Amino acid sequence: MSAVTETVADNDEELREWIVAQGQEHGNAIIAVAADQNGAGYSFTVCAWALHGVPEAVVVGLPGDMAQVLLDAYVDRAAAGERFEFGRLYHDFFDGVPITFEKVASGHYPEFFGSAFLVYPDGDFPAVQIIVPTPEGHWPWSRDAPEGFAQWQPVLTVSGAPESWTPGGNGP
Repeated sequence: MSAVTETVADNDEELREWIVAQGQEHGNAIIAVAADQNGAGYSFTVCAWALHGVPEAVVVGLPGDMAQVLLDAYVDRAAAGERFEFGRLYHDFFDGVPITFEKVASGHYPEFFGSAFLVYPDGDFPAVQIIVPTPEGHWPWSRDAPEGFAQWQPVLTVSGAPESWTPGGNGP
């Protein structure tokens, strides 16, 4: 094994150990990825599935501190037995701003759950996306959403649109 490969393997093992320790201490680990020229920042959970049997979650485009509060609340509530329905509005995570859930297509796992593969090497875990509207109540798929909002907070399905419900029909 080359020195570069050993360093990468060592770094991966250190990160995996940190993730597992965070999961054991807090019930899940949260990984935050900063925005860059290719898109918005995002945060996701790791260990929710392994420790509680609840899907891992990702939120895209929300500031890191808000994302952590949201993801921790989701894991706490889900681990306590609450089940979240795709397309249903939940008004009790943030004051005055509803959220909804959508299933994440596995094709998005490598990009949006990369370090989760250190815990789940086969990518064998369910995942949900928590979707947050603008403060004015516009969802990424809304005609009235600000320009670029759909790119800032993409819907992580195969089609890039909600697939578990119909916007404006049986969902927001």
